[in-house]
Amino acid sequence: MAGEREARLRRTDLATFIPIATRWGDNDVYGHVNNVVYYAFFDTAVNRLLVEGGALDVATSDTVGLVVSNSCTFFESVAFPETVEVGLRVERLGRSSVTYQLGVFRAGGDEAAAQGRFVHVYVTRADQRPVAIPEAVLRVLEGLRDK
Repeated sequence: MAGEREARLRRTDLATFIPIATRWGDNDVYGHVNNVVYYAFFDTAVNRLLVEGGALDVATSDTVGLVVSNSCTFFESVAFPETVEVGLRVERLGRSSVTYQLGVFRAGGDEAAAQGRFVHVYVTRADQRPVAIPEAVLRVLEGLRDK
């Protein structure tokens, strides 16, 4: 039915967590982190995981993941100076694309303050043509499946 919200994620629904400190400039005039910042949280968490897992060098990797779709549903506000924990898992893994499910949690919180999806399509950096997900990326993603 249109207009129904998906169930709110719990911490146990996700495979790993990346802490991210909010910044002074993340707050908007209403005193909470602005909605667009949540997409940056998603992007930061996914790419930090890939970089730290040795699967991505942002300056030199021949193959990179481009965001082709993302979404976010909000349940409660967070604000500077909180540190949030972005949980993620692989929801779908294709030949050249991966869909992540993500949740933004208050530090130690059990329910997501916001949650969404983030889709990467892997392309060659040189010509932006889709390619199979690199083996190094697949090794990192394998630990994030079937949660």
